[in-house]
Amino acid sequence: MERNMGNFDRIMRGLVAVLLIALNAKGIIYGGTAVAGVIVAIIFILTSIVGFCPFYELLGFSSRKMS
Repeated sequence: MERNMGNFDRIMRGLVAVLLIALNAKGIIYGGTAVAGVIVAIIFILTSIVGFCPFYELLGFSSRKMS
């Protein structure tokens, strides 16, 4: 499992995850949308931490700069 996410991608996913969690906590999103948002937030947080996105792997895509 080789990293396939660049730093910018990881930071953006983290920010989106925080936004989704905040929207849920404030009650701006609720019901099924809130559940889906939290699930997406958890996935984004986990993929940001490890730097690997399985979906990118399936597509053969990488946002990581190779040096």
